[in-house]
Amino acid sequence: MSNPFNTNEWNHLSLGPSCIRLNQSAIRPRHQQEIQIKKEYSDINQKVVQYLTSPPRNIPSRAMILKTYSDDLLNYFNHAYFAPQPYKDQTQALTQAIASLSIRRKIKKFNLILRVTDKSHNFYIGSAIQFEKEIQTFFQDTNAFVIGIPVRPIENTIGAPTTNISDFLDEIIRPIFDSKCGSTSIIDGASLLKELYKYIKKGLFKVSTLFCTFDIRNLYTMLPQEEALDILIEFLQVHGYTKVKGISLDTIRILASIVLRENVCVYNNKIYKQTLGGAMGSSFTLTLANIFMWKWQKEFVRRQDISGEFYGRYIDDIFMTWNKSENELRKLLDAANSWHPNIKLEYKISKSLPFLDVLLTNSNGILLTSVYHKPAAEPYVVPFISDHPRHVFINVIQTSLARAVRYCSTLEAFNHEQRYIQLTLLYNGYPSTFMDREFLKFFFGYISSTSFLPIIDDEKQFLKMHRKLLDQPTLSQSQAALSAAMADIDNDQTDETVNESKESKNYNDKSKQHRNDKLIIHYTHEKRIHSFKKEMHRIYEHVFNNTPVSHVKMIVGNRNRQDAKRELIRKRPKQSLLQNKPIKRRRKKTKRLSKSKTSMEQQH
Repeated sequence: MSNPFNTNEWNHLSLGPSCIRLNQSAIRPRHQQEIQIKKEYSDINQKVVQYLTSPPRNIPSRAMILKTYSDDLLNYFNHAYFAPQPYKDQTQALTQAIASLSIRRKIKKFNLILRVTDKSHNFYIGSAIQFEKEIQTFFQDTNAFVIGIPVRPIENTIGAPTTNISDFLDEIIRPIFDSKCGSTSIIDGASLLKELYKYIKKGLFKVSTLFCTFDIRNLYTMLPQEEALDILIEFLQVHGYTKVKGISLDTIRILASIVLRENVCVYNNKIYKQTLGGAMGSSFTLTLANIFMWKWQKEFVRRQDISGEFYGRYIDDIFMTWNKSENELRKLLDAANSWHPNIKLEYKISKSLPFLDVLLTNSNGILLTSVYHKPAAEPYVVPFISDHPRHVFINVIQTSLARAVRYCSTLEAFNHEQRYIQLTLLYNGYPSTFMDREFLKFFFGYISSTSFLPIIDDEKQFLKMHRKLLDQPTLSQSQAALSAAMADIDNDQTDETVNESKESKNYNDKSKQHRNDKLIIHYTHEKRIHSFKKEMHRIYEHVFNNTPVSHVKMIVGNRNRQDAKRELIRKRPKQSLLQNKPIKRRRKKTKRLSKSKTSMEQQH
């Protein structure tokens, strides 16, 4: 297949799926921009007015000060949206828009397929017809289907009829799982390292210690639906629950059954119903898979507890230590493959293995760790040219450095990872001055140094920073801890959890009160209104200065425009396919036939 894209289009695609076109609304006709202004203005104004007129603030809804705020807000929107833009930004916005439109047209014209590669953050482009032919040829020539090709339907359930039920079940049941199964759950790479350091302190880590990792093949799509529902109820009963948030377990089962069974997907103009497993895009499927694995892994956990070895699981990926012979471990793993017909595992055993994004090595009884990058992974982050808020690019650097410090056990490993980060950022268009400034800011936050270079060259300082950062919870760890703390609030609980529940409820009440003191608004970000947050605070302080509501803490969040992935990839089936029109026509035809038959009978 020849390349149908010109240089501009190819460059646009090379920016990747996360890139957002510059100032997308700026090139629209004026009347469309006015509609956008009205929508954004109304949303913010309504939230502010509703917040200030509700208790305990109780400002009269017709107060002149609210009218003044509304007028100032609207004036700012009109000024910000219709202010002249730099010529460079105008040209770039128009060029990107033309390239995006042309790409979509060529995809349709040449019957191409555009998808995001699995975990590599790149676009895949190919002929849709040739893609189908190659799949069929591959099946026929290799008989590869005998061992199972990992083709999985990943369903987008956003806006689906079951989405709200799935989110609700996940909200009330996930905290229970986080609370009861925290000892065997790996939250992220940092939590794994914390647990391994505890293992080392017990004196269990030896020269002979082996690492074992294994993953469950296609866990989401191989879940037996009826059995998964049985295990869900068993899990709740074992941990003392007869109701969850006042909802009976029978009702919980019915709701979970709807989420599992009522999933369909479209392929080649045919509608298929999922009869095994759950939708990977459904939030509750993850929790249900975790609960299913809680049952399956009991024998592993029991054996590891007896020997004092470590066992931890991140969804369908398991990490464990072993100090007996490798043959014994292989026998155990081979036996585990027969514990359940749908659960098949693929394992690796070594003294040096990656798990998640950490590389772990047993070097003569010393644990060495570093950041692990999959060989197939591309050095891709959000491009600097993308129309994201400034803090996104800062976060890319800060989180990359924080991960490197947490994961790297030596200064040498950290310096290697730092060079990798720098090259990745340069590859994605980050200016060296911006990088150096953020690197210095990061280091100055943890160590005292007079160096003006964005590097660290003292092993003791690095190890101090390593321990300090590793002791601090990551965002994922904080979220899991908060989730676990909410497990028994308003739940039917056992006597042992009553006191804990009261403490959690008090914490929850304080949290609600704290949230009530904040005014949260959102806007749609574009580069031309980069100072929007600052202006929102300025307008509020100017209007409400020296009033009882001047102390209100306003938090201004942002929404992003469509990125290239959402803009260029079309997966939704045609609307006509989902309307069952052929069935309606048959029904009409049947009615006409019955009417004509009736009239003929009346004539006779």
